[in-house]
Amino acid sequence: MTIETVAATGSTNADLAARLAGGEYVAEGHWLVAERQTAGRGRLGRSWFDGGGNFMGSTLVRLRHGDPDPASLALLAGLALHELVSPLVPPPSRVSLKWPNDLLVGPAKLAGILLERVRDAVVVGIGVNLAQAPELQDRATVALADLTAAPDREFFAAALARQFDLELERWRSFGLAPVLARWQAAAHPLGTALRIDEPGQGTFVGTYAGLDEGGALRLRLADGTTRVIHAGEVSLA
Repeated sequence: MTIETVAATGSTNADLAARLAGGEYVAEGHWLVAERQTAGRGRLGRSWFDGGGNFMGSTLVRLRHGDPDPASLALLAGLALHELVSPLVPPPSRVSLKWPNDLLVGPAKLAGILLERVRDAVVVGIGVNLAQAPELQDRATVALADLTAAPDREFFAAALARQFDLELERWRSFGLAPVLARWQAAAHPLGTALRIDEPGQGTFVGTYAGLDEGGALRLRLADGTTRVIHAGEVSLA
């Protein structure tokens, strides 16, 4: 495990992806962490808030024969964040996971995850509002500093790298089923109202009915049927 810190860059995900695409060997377990990002990205091409004192970093997983579905690395990364952040947040606030890639405190977003496939590797980008959170019109946000004394970014980076390595070892050793069980235990409750914007399919409103055996979201619709969502933008309804 190594952590490379840079003062500023466009995007840690883009930097690692470019290194891999250019043929550079980057070892699994290497983290690139930026103090500031000028072109940070979230899912669906959104810009990612560049708040001073926040965590913005990326690592990579080199895919091996027999590994579970690479898309499930978003769930794995979410578990690593949940394990690390939950003990830091004082009650009665509840830390929970929202499919496929968000960490929430109550209804507010604290952290996000972005996966990008490059050849035989997956770049995993993580952004966490440690010191400050953006003000967004379409969703509530929160920073750890709003709830408790926020950890130092370097300390947080080292702790996250260790937890991610542990979760990756479990993912490879025991498969996807334990990940799904733990993720669902850490998610918002069954029956939570959700709105899904599914690419090319439209918008669906229903209630959270857990995950299927591959990690896809199960949405219970008003007519009693269940729709399986493999990709989409999920928001609390």
